[in-house]
Amino acid sequence: MKTRRAWRETERQAARKDAAESGVRVSGLLATTAGALRGRIGWALGSVLVLVLGLLGARMFAASENGGTPPDPRARAYKDYDACLLTDERGIVSGAPAAPVWEGMQTAGSDGRIRVTFVPVMGEQSVANARPFLNGLVQRNCEIVVASGAPQVAAAEAAVAKNPEIRFVTVAQEGGAAHDNLVRVAPGLSLKGDITATLRRLADKG
Repeated sequence: MKTRRAWRETERQAARKDAAESGVRVSGLLATTAGALRGRIGWALGSVLVLVLGLLGARMFAASENGGTPPDPRARAYKDYDACLLTDERGIVSGAPAAPVWEGMQTAGSDGRIRVTFVPVMGEQSVANARPFLNGLVQRNCEIVVASGAPQVAAAEAAVAKNPEIRFVTVAQEGGAAHDNLVRVAPGLSLKGDITATLRRLADKG
């Protein structure tokens, strides 16, 4: 016959067994629930991602179909030019020989396609002294070099053949050797307008 103590011990063991089995069942249920949630969340996130990518693709396709007016094939692509003026030591002050030349260059550059600068030849006004100043403009990659003043013009025209990629404009009467990259503009009352027209024509030619 079992004693009261033995019965109590048996009940304790049965309680422990039931608790252990309940813990296992709860753990399994929690694990199953967590896995299901993970699966559902992953599926939901994947669905949202696919939907977003589909909307983006449709939008890009619509933009490519209706995206703006195509460029006009008749439109010309213009290039920016640096036009550099070589003057005597008086520069571009009012009354100086180069003043109307500079005014014409500024007008030519008013549309933004031609940037204009000037450099005066300081010191002795001779071809030998003007040559280093001219070489400086060449090294600065001036696409158009304009020369005003006898020494400056002589130095520029001597450099024409050696620099075929540069366009030279000299303020001088017609005469001397002709070159494809040299334009002579005669001094006179129309000098300013002639310089403007010459630079714009050179820029248009590209």
